[in-house]
Amino acid sequence: MPQKAASALFLLKGCNMNVQTKLHKLILSALFLALALALPFLTGQIPEIGSMLCPLHIPVLLCGFVCGWPWGLAIGFIAPLFRSLLFGMPPMFPTAVCMAFELAAYGAVSGLMYKLLPRKKPFIYCALLTAMVVGRLIWGAAMAACTGLSGSAFTLAAFLAGAVTNAVPGILLQIVLVPLLVMLFEKAKFLQRQA
Repeated sequence: MPQKAASALFLLKGCNMNVQTKLHKLILSALFLALALALPFLTGQIPEIGSMLCPLHIPVLLCGFVCGWPWGLAIGFIAPLFRSLLFGMPPMFPTAVCMAFELAAYGAVSGLMYKLLPRKKPFIYCALLTAMVVGRLIWGAAMAACTGLSGSAFTLAAFLAGAVTNAVPGILLQIVLVPLLVMLFEKAKFLQRQA
């Protein structure tokens, strides 16, 4: 009988840990969503390059690294849509809709790559750069589909301008800031290998 009670207690403790982990990820994901909603107000104060800093991207990437790919995907998808509904920016169609697919890819790929790759500094950059490339390709495909629906064309020049040229400050900021924050989170033992 004591052995059965001990087994039940062990299962209950494991269940509580699972609930705590999910609750922890839910709270952190809500924090990253709040950051995604608020950061554009801060970067919008920087003349000429504020919108080029891609402020929604950083919280979504961090959500993927910290909370895992499912949470990164969810927060990435809803952040631009919520922001459009709440504040009118970015415009819902096609901008926010296409950003939803782009940022969902950012969050999912960063979390998945971080989970699968070894825990060494170069692989943080590898996960980040892979997420950035995949996200921009998804954005291009979504823009081509959305502009095709509206009867206009999305050219290669428009893709390069939107995905690369106009986003250079944001790309540089992400390459510098995201790995630095991930390494700080790792050093503080804030990040655990995602299950």
